[in-house]
Amino acid sequence: MNASKLTLKEMCEAFEVTPRTLRYYEYIELLIPEKQGRKRFYGHKEKARLRLIKRGRRFGFTLEEIRQWLEMYDRKDSNQAQLETWIDIASKQAKELEDRKTEIQAALDDMQGLRDAAVKELEALKKQ
Repeated sequence: MNASKLTLKEMCEAFEVTPRTLRYYEYIELLIPEKQGRKRFYGHKEKARLRLIKRGRRFGFTLEEIRQWLEMYDRKDSNQAQLETWIDIASKQAKELEDRKTEIQAALDDMQGLRDAAVKELEALKKQ
């Protein structure tokens, strides 16, 4: 076996994912490890794909969007088309993340205001 290939356990440790996650990604064909009997071996391509999957998840993309992203890189199309597609989906996702950031900040501000009011009310009760 090539030393650059990882077993399922090694892949889980290297990328901090569970075996269930890797098997699911295999089931939905995001990863296609080499199989020898019941053992799975992950080479350079699968490692690179898992890095992209994890990055995509961190950016908030769905697995289907990530699949499309990965398929874009698997095709032999022109680099220009790939870049244009990436710019489009990245721009849309960046807007969605900004919107969520605004919503989260509003929720934090509201919660902090309620907390501050509760602290004042508690202090007033203690003074009585």
